[in-house]
Amino acid sequence: MAGKFELYEDKAGEYRFRLKAGNGETILVGEGYKQKASAENGIASIRTNATIDARYERKTTIAGKPMFNLKASNGQVIGTSESYSSEAARENGIASVKANAPDARLDDLT
Repeated sequence: MAGKFELYEDKAGEYRFRLKAGNGETILVGEGYKQKASAENGIASIRTNATIDARYERKTTIAGKPMFNLKASNGQVIGTSESYSSEAARENGIASVKANAPDARLDDLT
Protein backbone atom coordinates (compact mmCIF):
# COMPACT_ATOMS: atom_id res chain seq x y z
CA MET A 1 0.00 0.00 0.00
CA ALA A 2 1.35 3.42 -0.95
CA GLY A 3 1.69 6.39 1.37
CA LYS A 4 -0.90 9.15 1.61
CA PHE A 5 -1.36 12.68 2.83
CA GLU A 6 -4.41 13.32 4.99
CA LEU A 7 -5.67 16.92 4.94
CA TYR A 8 -8.01 17.77 7.80
CA GLU A 9 -9.43 20.60 9.88
CA ASP A 10 -8.51 20.58 13.58
CA LYS A 11 -10.70 21.60 16.52
CA ALA A 12 -9.35 25.17 16.35
CA GLY A 13 -10.49 25.49 12.72
CA GLU A 14 -6.97 25.29 11.25
CA TYR A 15 -6.06 23.11 8.30
CA ARG A 16 -3.41 20.47 8.95
CA PHE A 17 -1.93 17.52 7.16
CA ARG A 18 -0.05 14.36 7.99
CA LEU A 19 1.90 11.99 5.80
CA LYS A 20 1.23 8.32 6.47
CA ALA A 21 3.33 5.42 5.26
CA GLY A 22 1.74 2.49 3.46
CA ASN A 23 1.35 0.69 6.80
CA GLY A 24 -0.77 3.58 8.13
CA GLU A 25 1.89 4.96 10.48
CA THR A 26 2.19 8.75 10.60
CA ILE A 27 5.69 9.72 9.50
CA LEU A 28 5.43 13.52 9.15
CA VAL A 29 3.01 16.25 10.28
CA GLY A 30 2.57 19.82 9.14
CA GLU A 31 1.75 22.94 11.13
CA GLY A 32 -1.70 24.50 11.30
CA TYR A 33 -2.77 26.83 8.48
CA LYS A 34 -5.59 29.37 8.45
CA GLN A 35 -6.37 28.70 4.77
CA LYS A 36 -6.88 25.31 3.13
CA ALA A 37 -4.88 26.47 0.09
CA SER A 38 -1.89 27.17 2.35
CA ALA A 39 -2.00 23.62 3.71
CA GLU A 40 -2.20 22.30 0.14
CA ASN A 41 0.87 24.40 -0.70
CA GLY A 42 2.64 22.83 2.29
CA ILE A 43 1.90 19.37 0.91
CA ALA A 44 3.23 20.41 -2.51
CA SER A 45 6.40 21.71 -0.86
CA ILE A 46 6.90 18.42 0.97
CA ARG A 47 6.51 16.52 -2.31
CA THR A 48 9.17 18.79 -3.88
CA ASN A 49 11.66 18.73 -1.00
CA ALA A 50 11.26 15.18 0.33
CA THR A 51 13.95 13.62 -1.85
CA ILE A 52 16.62 16.24 -1.04
CA ASP A 53 18.69 14.99 1.89
CA ALA A 54 20.04 18.47 2.69
CA ARG A 55 16.47 19.58 3.53
CA TYR A 56 16.35 17.27 6.57
CA GLU A 57 17.31 18.80 9.89
CA ARG A 58 18.27 15.98 12.22
CA LYS A 59 17.63 17.00 15.82
CA THR A 60 17.22 15.64 19.33
CA THR A 61 14.23 16.38 21.57
CA ILE A 62 14.64 17.82 25.06
CA ALA A 63 14.17 14.25 26.30
CA GLY A 64 17.14 13.14 24.18
CA LYS A 65 15.16 11.32 21.47
CA PRO A 66 16.14 11.64 17.79
CA MET A 67 13.66 13.41 15.47
CA PHE A 68 13.77 15.48 12.28
CA ASN A 69 12.28 18.45 10.50
CA LEU A 70 11.86 18.74 6.74
CA LYS A 71 12.60 22.27 5.53
CA ALA A 72 11.74 24.14 2.35
CA SER A 73 14.42 25.82 0.24
CA ASN A 74 13.85 29.04 2.24
CA GLY A 75 14.69 27.24 5.50
CA GLN A 76 11.13 27.18 6.81
CA VAL A 77 10.04 23.96 8.55
CA ILE A 78 7.30 22.30 6.49
CA GLY A 79 7.04 18.99 8.34
CA THR A 80 8.05 17.47 11.67
CA SER A 81 8.56 13.83 12.59
CA GLU A 82 7.71 11.95 15.72
CA SER A 83 10.50 11.19 18.17
CA TYR A 84 12.40 7.96 17.59
CA SER A 85 14.08 5.40 19.82
CA SER A 86 17.43 5.62 17.99
CA GLU A 87 19.29 7.51 15.30
CA ALA A 88 18.92 4.47 13.02
CA ALA A 89 15.14 4.55 13.50
CA ARG A 90 15.18 8.28 12.64
CA GLU A 91 17.09 7.52 9.43
CA ASN A 92 14.46 4.90 8.57
CA GLY A 93 11.79 7.58 9.10
CA ILE A 94 13.59 9.94 6.73
CA ALA A 95 13.91 7.16 4.16
CA SER A 96 10.18 6.51 4.49
CA VAL A 97 9.34 10.18 3.84
CA LYS A 98 11.67 10.17 0.82
CA ALA A 99 9.97 7.04 -0.54
CA ASN A 100 6.35 7.95 0.22
CA ALA A 101 5.93 11.73 -0.13
CA PRO A 102 6.59 12.37 -3.84
CA ASP A 103 3.77 10.12 -5.09
CA ALA A 104 1.51 9.95 -2.05
CA ARG A 105 -2.17 10.41 -2.80
CA LEU A 106 -4.12 13.14 -1.05
CA ASP A 107 -7.10 12.22 1.11
CA ASP A 108 -9.05 15.44 1.72
CA LEU A 109 -10.93 14.89 4.98
CA THR A 110 -12.23 18.46 5.25
